[in-house]
Amino acid sequence: MSQQRGNNVNTLDKDYAAGLLDHGDPPCLSLYQPTHRQHPDNQQDPIRFGNLVKSLEEALLNRCPKDEIRPLLEPFLALAQDREFWNHTLDGLAVLGAKGVVRVYTLQRPVAELAVVADTFHTKPLIRILQSADRHHVLGLNQHGIRLFEGNRDALDEIEPAKGVPRTMTEALGDELTDPHQTVASYGGVGGGQSPMHHSHGGKASEVESDAERFFRAVDRAVLEHHSRPSGLPLILAALPEHHNMFHKVSHNPFLIPESIDIHPDSLSSIDKLRQHAWSVFRPRFVARLAALVEEFGKARSDGLGDDELAQVAKAVVDGRVATLLIEASREIRGRLDAETGDIELDDRANAGVDDLLDDLGALALRMGGHVVVVPTDEMPTDTGIAAIYRY
Repeated sequence: MSQQRGNNVNTLDKDYAAGLLDHGDPPCLSLYQPTHRQHPDNQQDPIRFGNLVKSLEEALLNRCPKDEIRPLLEPFLALAQDREFWNHTLDGLAVLGAKGVVRVYTLQRPVAELAVVADTFHTKPLIRILQSADRHHVLGLNQHGIRLFEGNRDALDEIEPAKGVPRTMTEALGDELTDPHQTVASYGGVGGGQSPMHHSHGGKASEVESDAERFFRAVDRAVLEHHSRPSGLPLILAALPEHHNMFHKVSHNPFLIPESIDIHPDSLSSIDKLRQHAWSVFRPRFVARLAALVEEFGKARSDGLGDDELAQVAKAVVDGRVATLLIEASREIRGRLDAETGDIELDDRANAGVDDLLDDLGALALRMGGHVVVVPTDEMPTDTGIAAIYRY
């Protein structure tokens, strides 16, 4: 997730796919906090960030020589002074740091304040976002260019297409673009999102249509390579109806869903209107997916291939027996996991040295090839915060 709003911000989907969240020489610093999009609410964000950095420093003093602490905190202190960054935050912030490593993620969902120093990064809030079943991309498309959005039921933000994704037909086709010698008249109303009607001269109509098809193919390939495949997110097309058939016809993107938004984003008064359209399209899929997971868990448990007891699930995760792990979004269970034996030690002390067991189990299940889904509390099929479906 993580919008590309500046040089300090990293891309969570790509970092996760590359395994960067798994790497870090101890001590590993993890800082989370809710943030605000608008003034004056965002004025308190850097102050709260500074207080969390002090918590990290206090935790480091208990485990590191003083001369090793400053280099670890330096990236955090520099971010605290970056006014441009704090003017472009979203709903949450995650900063992970270790020797030679710093990753900054702006998030579309609030996260609880947390400052943790441990042997590994605290990643459950990030896994919750990455594995949440309501995330999706929206591709705004017409014959002139594209806009790309990422979001969920609560928020949708425009993101910068990755390098290699053509923004316009001219960028995609270059010298191969046909010169249609055409006049342009708009139809369907007035507004930036209305696609123009082309009155071609000299028999160029078929060539213009060919250009559009080649442009759509180029966009489809690039979005699949740089966005859909790395993130695994469903893709919703937002375009005028006459462009739906062509794009779906040429697309080879398995993440593109059949349902579309029948309007271009430029024609809407706000991104929130687009969010509402996108969620209306995507919600039935979200509900169906969660219902299927709950039903699958119920059947697995009745067959002896599912469990919701934390200690038993921990052993199964370490043994690589978990095919699917459901984690309750708002639950936290403080304690420690022995990644070799699966033994757990509960510890409800609120200090920076105790991590979340659900975080550790989710991260380990993913590394063992399991599938992790973070489920809203009201959809969770158990009251323990966890539910596992076993391979055997």
